[in-house]
Amino acid sequence: MAAERGHTMFTLVVFLLCAASCASTSAKAVSSGAALGPRLNNNQLYKFNYITEVLVDRARGSKEGSAGCRISSDVDVHLVWRDPSSKDDQLIQLAISNVRVDPVSKQSEKKNILHGSTTESLLGKTRLEALTKPFLVHLKNGKVKAFYSYRAEPATIKNMKRGVASLLQVQLNTGKVIENDVSGRCTIEYKAVKGQVTRTKMLETCKTAETGFTTHSQVLGVSKKSSSVTVFTLEDGFIQSAVAEETHSLAVNSRRSTAAKVVSRQTFTLVGTEAGPLEAAGKDVTGVVKSIDAKLAAVGVVAEKVKPQCKGCPSLFEHWQAQQKQLEPASLSKATAPRSFLALIQSIRKASKDEILKVLKSASKPSLPQVVDAVTSAQTSASLDAMLEFLNFTDAKGLVQQERFLYACGFSSHPNERMLQALLDISKGKIGSTEIKESVVIIMGALVHKLCQKGGCNLPTVMQVKKMILEGPDSTQVESEVQMYLLALKNSLLPEAIPIFTRYAESEVGAYNTISLTALQRYNVDLMTDEVKRTVNRVYHQNRRIYEKNVRAAAADVILSSNPSYIEVKNLLLSIGNLPHEMNKYMLSKIQDILRFQMPASKVLRQAMKDMISHNYDRFAKVGSSSAYSGFMAQSMDVTSTYSLDILYSGSGILRRSNMNIYGANKGAMLHGLQVAIEAQGLESLIAATPDEGEQDLESFAGMSALLFDVQLRPVTFFKGYSDLMSKMFSMTGEPMNVVKGLILLTDHSEVIQLQSGLKASAEFQGGLAIDISGGMEISLWYRESKTSVNNRGALVVTGNVTVDLDFMRTGVEVSFETEASLDFITTVQFSNYPFLVCMQMDKTTFPVSEYLRKYESLSSGKSVRLQKSRKQLVPGSEFPLHQENSNMCKKVFDSSW
Repeated sequence: MAAERGHTMFTLVVFLLCAASCASTSAKAVSSGAALGPRLNNNQLYKFNYITEVLVDRARGSKEGSAGCRISSDVDVHLVWRDPSSKDDQLIQLAISNVRVDPVSKQSEKKNILHGSTTESLLGKTRLEALTKPFLVHLKNGKVKAFYSYRAEPATIKNMKRGVASLLQVQLNTGKVIENDVSGRCTIEYKAVKGQVTRTKMLETCKTAETGFTTHSQVLGVSKKSSSVTVFTLEDGFIQSAVAEETHSLAVNSRRSTAAKVVSRQTFTLVGTEAGPLEAAGKDVTGVVKSIDAKLAAVGVVAEKVKPQCKGCPSLFEHWQAQQKQLEPASLSKATAPRSFLALIQSIRKASKDEILKVLKSASKPSLPQVVDAVTSAQTSASLDAMLEFLNFTDAKGLVQQERFLYACGFSSHPNERMLQALLDISKGKIGSTEIKESVVIIMGALVHKLCQKGGCNLPTVMQVKKMILEGPDSTQVESEVQMYLLALKNSLLPEAIPIFTRYAESEVGAYNTISLTALQRYNVDLMTDEVKRTVNRVYHQNRRIYEKNVRAAAADVILSSNPSYIEVKNLLLSIGNLPHEMNKYMLSKIQDILRFQMPASKVLRQAMKDMISHNYDRFAKVGSSSAYSGFMAQSMDVTSTYSLDILYSGSGILRRSNMNIYGANKGAMLHGLQVAIEAQGLESLIAATPDEGEQDLESFAGMSALLFDVQLRPVTFFKGYSDLMSKMFSMTGEPMNVVKGLILLTDHSEVIQLQSGLKASAEFQGGLAIDISGGMEISLWYRESKTSVNNRGALVVTGNVTVDLDFMRTGVEVSFETEASLDFITTVQFSNYPFLVCMQMDKTTFPVSEYLRKYESLSSGKSVRLQKSRKQLVPGSEFPLHQENSNMCKKVFDSSW
């Protein structure tokens, strides 16, 4: 029985081995016989009709039709050589003939830029001859292994030939593969159905030599959607037609109606066959190519770079002379200023260092700061070299230009290591102004953050600066220097800085506490460890020492924005009633604002407030004038903009802290657009009032701090010390002090889009902001009234350009929008009686919003056609709503003033 089972098992094993062997042999036979790509027959000429179109338009299209052109031709294809051992290893010749260039859409003679032109007059005899010269493609297993053409040919012509060659590349079975073609090295997905193959190119995977850049902020950035699909129809394994369509659409995230697209289409259709040349003899591809024409060279199937040429374009200096008036200080509140600023940046990016220096040296004193903004924002090697040569940091007289340079570095859209190195070198050298020394270090922190965002945290210069600012606070006893390093760390958002902020949050210096606590609030909640939370709670509850009210308020903000626990929230609620009068009112207002605005902490707050000990009338009926309020500035499908106003007063009615914030949110991304904080202390002696607990020995001080587009700027001091206060009191003009003034490059996206047809499109999206932020504080002892104001003036222009340059013709579309607006925040306090009267006003004026669409086509001969459309609307002004108590108080203030 056992022998029988053994014999059966042996028979089964032999059978399985034979089956496997037979299957393997069968598979090999199929493999050697089945085509892996299109196969050409010997002695046969394949005649194709080829059409390629390129269209540019705004993303949603327009009634007038797209700008662009259609190039059509005949293409003769035949087999030159085949490897005797492999039918799928072929050398193929392609010859383009009967080239025609037409408009992409029907137009009147007046608008048809090509009317009356011939192909030769458009391309020129040399280019046309180059285009119609035959070229060779080495096709192996359906993949283009080599592309042979003439090195001396213009890059545009070679790229167009590559576009045709790429249509021969097709895989006959379903699957994903990485291929090289005119678009670069890309991941391709093939789907094969009987008689048809669909090729989908994953454009986001394509790797090319072309480089670009984009804004680091998602809210201010540009989104791109791309697709590329080619459908091959086959008969007997050979291409009957190939139809390709590729679309690239770019939109400004903050206003998606400002969007443009480029569409490229190709059709490659077999129209017939006839007898063709015989197959050439030869051992290998290289030898055969050499025997046909020794000048033919393997130049690669991936498209090569094309140097842009601009005939008749003005020089940088000529451009500057034309734009100079628009960049005078008086024009900065108008949309013409940022529009000229953006145009000047584009011109600077093409200029040499000497050309840039010529403009810097010729600019008038009033316009020079704006030129500094533009040159620095260009972010080229030449522009940085020019600025470093032009500015003399040892001279304190150049403070305005030096600070504008530093701020432009801080706001830079795509800084590199060299820019950070330049600031590091400046910080190590002699600096004539203390303010500039502080700004250099603070802005270095912002650059570290941006470089780390791009994955450059381990760059040598970044590592060096990180070490400097991390060790900085403990390396000096000078209060202003410690603040400088803390502000640099606040900008850097380095996780390694959290322990430093945690330690300085409990410092004995109020300024260190405030900077550290506001810095901790900027970090991701996930980084708020138990140790950090314990420290912040100790500060708020004064477990170890007495703190100033504004420090405790900042600690409360951190607790409430860091995913607080039930116990943390309950302890905060229980503290209300035991705080100084105005602090009580501030905390109540803060909690009510969180509940009303449904912030993340609202859920746990509602749970804690179910306990009647922590939530009762005695606690929630405290009077005072301090407040916290949040609201929506604008809500749209694209972006949501919110504002918050926090006001904390001393018990005597004098402002202690005013904090205005504006945020922008887009698809989960948040941008801290603006923060203006005004702080005052030690002013009780002016009205013979008693300071609050922990604030008896504070020096008289008032100042303003601004954070703009996630970059903390150097704080500005209104006065410091009693003598400075008194001199300022008697010399007050009521005019606000400037905090930030200048031109900022907000959006900056530049890329070259390689189209499958071989043509290239360049996309340039820029957004420029002219901004003027000022603030002031007035105190009238006679009327026992104080007034603080924050004035924001701005003009914004965002433009998007998509251009296709064919050498002989240039076609493009520009979409843009612009607006001019102002936002004022005024707080009036009458402290003749308690509770004192406080009126807060936040107003925006009526402002215009204009949208533009411009299409343009031009020939190398100078002939051009332009089409422009615009739409304008007025957005009515309004006073932003605050809480009802504020409305009641404003009525009393204005009634008493009257």
